[in-house]
Amino acid sequence: MATVNDFEIFLVTAPGLEAALCAEVQALGFHGPREAVGGVVLRGGWPEVWRANLEIRGATKILARIGAFHAGHLAQLDKLARKFPWGEFLRPDAPLQVEATCRKSRIYHAGAAQQRIETAIHQELGAPISPDAELRIMARFEDNLCTLSIDTSGGSLHKRGHKEAIAKAPMRETMASLFLRQCGFDGNETVVDPMCGSGTFVIEAAEIAAKLNPGRSRRFAFEHLVSFDEAAWKTMRDAKPAVKPAFNFFGSDRDAGAIQMSRANTARAGVTDFTVFQNHAVSNLTPPPGPPGLVIVNPPYGTRIGDKKPLIALYAALGKTLLTKFTGWRVGLITTDTMLARATGLPFAAPFGPVSHGGLNVRLFQTEQLR
Repeated sequence: MATVNDFEIFLVTAPGLEAALCAEVQALGFHGPREAVGGVVLRGGWPEVWRANLEIRGATKILARIGAFHAGHLAQLDKLARKFPWGEFLRPDAPLQVEATCRKSRIYHAGAAQQRIETAIHQELGAPISPDAELRIMARFEDNLCTLSIDTSGGSLHKRGHKEAIAKAPMRETMASLFLRQCGFDGNETVVDPMCGSGTFVIEAAEIAAKLNPGRSRRFAFEHLVSFDEAAWKTMRDAKPAVKPAFNFFGSDRDAGAIQMSRANTARAGVTDFTVFQNHAVSNLTPPPGPPGLVIVNPPYGTRIGDKKPLIALYAALGKTLLTKFTGWRVGLITTDTMLARATGLPFAAPFGPVSHGGLNVRLFQTEQLR
């Protein structure tokens, strides 16, 4: 059984990004992270949970694993769920919901398992059960072992709390941050996104450079737990002042509406002073003044064969612009299709991935400095 000060913490990420997330977690100074399927595992207490939600860019959820027991049938589950010390973690006045999953277990009906746990919590602790509750208990049944976790994040961590306008088929902030990391970006160079959409890559890069915590603008489910200390949390959240980056960050798009969205999102994120957005086509792209940096781009993919012909022309135009104007720059390009990447004519190394993104498998294609 986990104690309230030492338990396993599971950081969820998109399949394929586990190593990149583990590298981020190590760089942030968390103790002993290790890769696992679908995320990263470490141990700690509630301060580590708060800090993970506040500071880690690449995780989509932070789960606190609060206990486990073997249960071979529903009557046994009912008994053990009633004995579990819910009061060490949950407040009797905080609404919650339960989600159960079953795999290779005698308890195979997830709905029945969920109902037993909900009833046990409500009757033993008094906490109200609500399908809309921000606080979620997750019960995973595998090989007759029930592992209990609290989703301490609430809404997915890609929802930073300052982005309202989104473009079509957006790249999630969590994934964008790890692709930036995979390209070697650490905040000490300029970034250009020539198909910026709602500005995700530009904003993430600007925040990294300014040392702004990704979770600074939002609330979390852990604020409803017994362990929550508002004063200690406020001290942690306010401890890290922003710095002015040495570089600016640039986005462009041929869609004027996308540029409006990017500027609005940038203002809410507080990074307007060092971001620049322009409305023009890829063929009109020029490098900003100053030393070369990173071009990162997430062009349209086209999900059907018939969509590819116009996209080949778009990718070719992007490649031509970068090869003729961006000498000394590195390029990172995300796409589902090796053929489209090749259409750029850029000297890509073997791609990173695949990574699951919106039901598609995408890869990150990278170059060294262009010559």
